[in-house]
Amino acid sequence: MENKGFGQFQLNSNVLKAIEDMGFEEPSKIQQDAIPVLLQGKDMIGQAQTGTGKTLAFGAPILSMQSDHKKGIDCLILTPTRELAIQVNDELTRIAKHSNIKILPVYGGQPIARQVSALRKGVDIVVGTPGRILDLIRRKIVDFSDIRFAVLDEADQMLDMGFIEDIEEILKHTNQDKQTIFFSATMPSPIQRLAKKFMKPNMVQITIQKKSMMVPNISQYYFEIKQKDRFESLCRILDVDEPSSAIIFCKTRKGVDELVEAMQTRGYHVEGMHGDMNQGQRLNTLRKFREGNLEFLAATDVAARGIDVENISHVINYDFPQDIESYIHRIGRTGRANKAGSAYSLVTTREYTNLKQIERIAGIKIRRKEIPTVEDIFHAKYRSLLKDAKETLEKGEYKRFVPLAAELDEDYSLVDVAAALMYIIYQRKVSFDYVENSIGSDTGFTRMFLSIGRKDKVNSRLLLRFLKEAANIDRKHIGDIDVLDKFTFIDLRDTKVKSLIKGCSIKRLNGKKVRVEVSTPR
Repeated sequence: MENKGFGQFQLNSNVLKAIEDMGFEEPSKIQQDAIPVLLQGKDMIGQAQTGTGKTLAFGAPILSMQSDHKKGIDCLILTPTRELAIQVNDELTRIAKHSNIKILPVYGGQPIARQVSALRKGVDIVVGTPGRILDLIRRKIVDFSDIRFAVLDEADQMLDMGFIEDIEEILKHTNQDKQTIFFSATMPSPIQRLAKKFMKPNMVQITIQKKSMMVPNISQYYFEIKQKDRFESLCRILDVDEPSSAIIFCKTRKGVDELVEAMQTRGYHVEGMHGDMNQGQRLNTLRKFREGNLEFLAATDVAARGIDVENISHVINYDFPQDIESYIHRIGRTGRANKAGSAYSLVTTREYTNLKQIERIAGIKIRRKEIPTVEDIFHAKYRSLLKDAKETLEKGEYKRFVPLAAELDEDYSLVDVAAALMYIIYQRKVSFDYVENSIGSDTGFTRMFLSIGRKDKVNSRLLLRFLKEAANIDRKHIGDIDVLDKFTFIDLRDTKVKSLIKGCSIKRLNGKKVRVEVSTPR
């Protein structure tokens, strides 16, 4: 049966338009199963891993059912951390882009007076951490006695952090006829008891099985880019790597068409595949790609379903995927039949959090790569030209051109002639009219050394909390984190190096004084 995308659900037209703007073409598994249940008004437990598109799974139906929302707070969403509260708020704001719905995140570490002021002006949805929500209830700032929706996101993580009693206290201040929604990666007995206590008897439980995340033959890298440089970054990568066969993923049909047009203009052998193309067109394009008559295939996730082509050297996420399922599905197009493959992702600062989330859930490492400079491109093309020239000399097929070269020898040095011919070929091989030698994110990263590790009972979460408290460094400022037995390396934005050294050099973590310095090159 043909999938109808998000149009198969009875979602509000404003919400559907926002989802289209976000570029989501096909629901993830949790969205496919959860949205119809929630639109029926049933309580629900969704057991699914983080990064599977859960916010959209509950956000789209809740926002759709708020078209006739009443005055006052209509929905409460609880998250275990302020980072997740901000992330959920940002996602809901995008889904509510065309709706007249006010959403407010509330959490500790921010002046409560500012949040109180916003609440008194009136909001429809409150996204918050248990501690701050309970504080607002006790101050009688908020009233949840007439809400229609209550959502617990990452319920098991809230249990691990000791919030279970706070959650019970908060839910006691809500009305019994509300729609209650839990999302949890695991289902420990305290969460089951909580559900039994606060959910209706006809509650629906949806379980999304965790898929295998094994991608052993694929080297995974990301390039941090500026949005305005996305296409030039792709061209630079292709000019250096010269993939023999690559699939380039875009999130929308329009994006595929625009990318294909831009690439064809610059001489790439590329065609697109997406849902607006008929079956005959898709099969014809796939045949050319499989037979090697196309170097590149630009595709959406939906169109790429069922593509079974060996010898794909690269998968490139031109647009970063919405969830981990899409990421694993995409990169699995390369590295087949025990052959090595490369998976590249173009990531803006805004998308970086999603990338780190996928790393954490899948237990994989996506290494950072610098966007190639013009010098890198020159040397890559030079090596390619040199290889082609040597092969031609060995085959002897050039000899009919010797008399022509002899004529040029009368007026020019043959070294200059060879260089001129190489220049002509180089100009044809380079796809983009590069102006700057290097482009990239607004700031680079510096590798930092910290004299504390696993033997000091340190993990990434504890380290991030320490960096925030000691030096006001957030997760967005940090790239890779490698916690080893006796010490730790982190990739830190250049602008935060001084703050780290100044803030942490006299501080202790787990009773041990932390020494911080710039790492020598690995």
